[in-house]
Amino acid sequence: MNKQAILHIPESKFCYPVNQNTIILRLRMDKEDKVDRVEVVYGCKYKYHAEQKTAVMKEKYKDDLFKYYEIELELEDVRLSYVFKIWRNQKTYYFSEDGLTSAYDFKLSYYNSFQLPYINKNDIHEVVEWMQGAVFYEIFIDRFHQGLIHKDADYINLEWGGIPNPKSFTGGDIPGITQKLDYLKELGVNGIYLTPVFESISNHKYDISNYKKIDRHFGTNEDLYKLVNEAHQRGMKIVLDAVFNHCSDLLPQFQDVLEKGRESAYFDWFMIDGDRIDTQNINYEVFGYSEYMPKLNTNNTEVQEFLVDIALFWIKEYDIDGWRLDVSDEVSHQFWRRLREAVKKVKPDCVIIGENWHDANAFLQGDQYDSIMNYAFTKACLDYYAFQTVNAQGFAEKLNHLLMRNSGQVNAMMLNLLDSHDTDRFFTSVNKNKDRLLSAIAVMCVHVGAPCIYYGTELYLEGGYDPDNRRCFDWDESRWDLPFMQKIKNLLSLKQKPELQKGEICISYDENLCYIIRTFENSEITLILNQSGKTVPIRPTGTILAQNKLLECNLLTDGFVVYEN
Repeated sequence: MNKQAILHIPESKFCYPVNQNTIILRLRMDKEDKVDRVEVVYGCKYKYHAEQKTAVMKEKYKDDLFKYYEIELELEDVRLSYVFKIWRNQKTYYFSEDGLTSAYDFKLSYYNSFQLPYINKNDIHEVVEWMQGAVFYEIFIDRFHQGLIHKDADYINLEWGGIPNPKSFTGGDIPGITQKLDYLKELGVNGIYLTPVFESISNHKYDISNYKKIDRHFGTNEDLYKLVNEAHQRGMKIVLDAVFNHCSDLLPQFQDVLEKGRESAYFDWFMIDGDRIDTQNINYEVFGYSEYMPKLNTNNTEVQEFLVDIALFWIKEYDIDGWRLDVSDEVSHQFWRRLREAVKKVKPDCVIIGENWHDANAFLQGDQYDSIMNYAFTKACLDYYAFQTVNAQGFAEKLNHLLMRNSGQVNAMMLNLLDSHDTDRFFTSVNKNKDRLLSAIAVMCVHVGAPCIYYGTELYLEGGYDPDNRRCFDWDESRWDLPFMQKIKNLLSLKQKPELQKGEICISYDENLCYIIRTFENSEITLILNQSGKTVPIRPTGTILAQNKLLECNLLTDGFVVYEN
């Protein structure tokens, strides 16, 4: 066996509680190692030297290098000690804190067994229940729909449908979204993520000057209150964008520092090299290289209080259902812990979703975010459907690898997306291939986590990189591809099936096809994907729930089928 490949870490994504008497254990091994079975030998740490129980682990996931064994244990005594027992060619091996050994002395286990000493309720990462059935729709507000026809339109400088530039304003607003809630409900959406809504001079609103006021371009605070209320009446959730890493240079506190320098009471709210702000040489930390977006010092307790107050204000006064945290990986862990504690105390089912494009395990221990925008999932789909750098095997291995980055609770709340306001449109990336777009949406809907449709995807809206990816929604129904839209509706509706909310997942492959199977209780839903470049005969059993490019028992390339047993 490859000793270097074997890995287990207590109190991590390899060992975590799901409730006060149930834990998940994982063991990683080289995927080429041939073993007969893997067991966990466990018991109460105070009696482990004399009494042990044994349970067989299941091989559940494989990526390009490793295989992962997993088991769910219900414990009578949560003061746990355990080691792993590996059977191979009629020989046994043990894996403990001493590594891989041919024997193990349980009488000395208090030195070298793995332990989960106690399951404390506060350490359990609770799943936000509604996220398991959530279907999100991201809206870049200026480009979705204008509901306020008679508003002051002096800021609008581009006709609806024109190709945008960084300074374009087209007039979309919050009442426009409220007017289209029934449309979104019919589409299958029950969660809406809005890019920033607060006072700002830009079209994107990521440079905020007043965090407690809805920007006039989008309406009023009352308009947001109405949107949330109307959404809730339809069983829909509203998640807002929290821009807490940086602000606008027009924020009153920054303006005060600009005027008074170190004498300002807000000087330490920002990170400045010197006694005064130098806007020409930018001697203060900013977002990216944007001098008009100074970075907030979230290590400062006054800044923390300022931002936590904002987060709670919109929850208490407007009953929003979640926060998406902008540039969240540049903000301190300590601040996110403080924010989470405050938010969850006021509204336990308020979801917290970080914008981390990479492995965010350090933020996903149950003390900071609930999940992240799953851009690693986006990249896997691009590799399979757009760049075609992986085949069915490579795609399955990538998805399995991503599942093993985090705990099951985090995976259940991931915001899975194909594109966003920060990426090229997926439809453009796949060279306007509607079949591949549909297949990728099928993956989002069957995979663990919440699918997120970027506005206009149902109209196969095109767009390259920002700002081209922020084109206007076309409300002229005569130009809609209704059969294509119906297939998207059908796929999104699948998320309400128990198998796709709480079912276990198994991702596998053969020479041509990728399979994603979700199992819950006595039922099973299977998704088969074909990106092989050729027609492949298949034999789906049970009831077909959704399909594209399935002719009798032949799945054409770029096709998929979802069926239920």
